[in-house]
Amino acid sequence: MAWNEPGKNGNDPDPWGSGGGRRGGGNQGPPDIDEVIRNLLGRFGVLGGGSRGSSGGSSGGGKSAPGKGISGGLLAGLLVVALVVWGFLGFYIVDEAERAVVLRFGRVLDNTVGPGLHWNPPLVDEVNKVNVAELNAKTYQNRAMLTTDENIIDIVVTVQYRIDDPVKYVIAVQDPERSLDNASESATRHVVGGNFMDQILNTPQILAAAVQERLQDYMDLYNTGILVSQVNVTDAQPPEAVRDAFEDVIRAREDEQRAQNQAQQYANRVIPEARGEAQRQIEQANAYKQEVIARAEGDASRFDQLLLEYQKAPEVTRQRMYIDSIQDVMTASSKIMIDVEGGNNMLYVPLDKILEQNTSVTGAARPRSASEWRDFADELAPYLPNVSSSGAVDASRLSDARSGVTRP
Repeated sequence: MAWNEPGKNGNDPDPWGSGGGRRGGGNQGPPDIDEVIRNLLGRFGVLGGGSRGSSGGSSGGGKSAPGKGISGGLLAGLLVVALVVWGFLGFYIVDEAERAVVLRFGRVLDNTVGPGLHWNPPLVDEVNKVNVAELNAKTYQNRAMLTTDENIIDIVVTVQYRIDDPVKYVIAVQDPERSLDNASESATRHVVGGNFMDQILNTPQILAAAVQERLQDYMDLYNTGILVSQVNVTDAQPPEAVRDAFEDVIRAREDEQRAQNQAQQYANRVIPEARGEAQRQIEQANAYKQEVIARAEGDASRFDQLLLEYQKAPEVTRQRMYIDSIQDVMTASSKIMIDVEGGNNMLYVPLDKILEQNTSVTGAARPRSASEWRDFADELAPYLPNVSSSGAVDASRLSDARSGVTRP
C-alpha cells in the first residue's frame, strides 16, 4: 500500500516534509501510479499483503508501513524486463545448410523450419537445429574378424554419411551416432563372415559396396534419418603373426599374373603369324591344285594327239616313245657305262666330272642344243671306241651316248 494513503501514516510526518501529501490535500492531482499498478497486479494475485484504501485517493492519504512489501513500480519494471528478455530469447537463426525441428511441449510440429530468422516462444518450444548438407565421416578399426574360410583379418572402414531426415534423427533414436557405430561394426562383421580371405584382400571395393548396402538397411530399420553416402575399405590386412606368409602369397599371385600377361602377349604375336602361314599354305595348295589340273589336262590332250599318231604309224610312234622315255631318264643321270666290244669290260664315262671341269674352266653351262652336244661328243671321242679317222664318232654310238643308251 502506498505511503501516502489516508490513515496509514500514523503520527509520522510526511516523508517529503510537506505535511500534506505529495501535492497537498484533497483529490486535486492525477491518480496515483502506485495505486493503479497495485490494483492491476492485485487482480492477478501478484501481491498478497495490504488492503485497498477508499476509492478516490486524497492527497493527504495514508502511507504504507515501511518494510511491508516490494514497490509495485519496481515489480512492474522487473516484469517488463523479464518479458523483453523472454521475447528476445525466442529469436534464432537457421543457416542455409541447417534445418530446425521444433518441439512444442514435447510434440513435434508438422514441418521443419528452413533457413532464415525465426521466433518461437522460449520455455514452450524446443528448437533442435540439424545440419543436413554436411558430409560427415567416421573411421572404424575392426580387428580379429573371422572370414568364411576360418581366417582372421583386420579391416579399417571409413563411413561417409549425412542426415537425410532431421525429424527422425532428433526424435526416433536417442543417440543416432552411437547407433551408426554399432550398426557399422555389425554390417562389417556380417559381410566379412560371408566372404573368403582372398576375396576380401583382392576385391575390397566389392566388400565396401556390400557393407554400405547392409549398413543403410540398418539405418532405415532403426529410423535414424541417416543416409550412408559411401563406404571405403582403407586397409585390409591379416593379423601380424601371419602377415609374412600372406605377403608371400600375394607376391606369388603377382608372379602368376605377370606370367599370364607374358603368355597372352606371346599368343597375340604368334596367333596372327600362324594364321598368316596357314593362309599362305592354303594359297600354295590352291596354286598347286590349279597347276596339277592344268598339267593333267595338257597330258591328256597330248595323249589324245599321240593316240592319233600311233593309229597312223604304230611302229614309228612306238620307237619314238621309247627313245623319248630313255632320253628323259638318262638326261638326269651323270654317269654313263658303255659296253666295249670284244670283251666283258665296261667303259665308265664320268660326265659329271667332265661337266664340272668344263664349267670351271670355260664358265659354260651344261650342253642343251644339238651343236653343243656334238661338241661335247667330240670331247668324249678319246674315250669311245670305233672312232673314224676324221675324228667323228659313229652315228649310232653318238646317238647312244647322247641318249645314255648302252649297246653291246
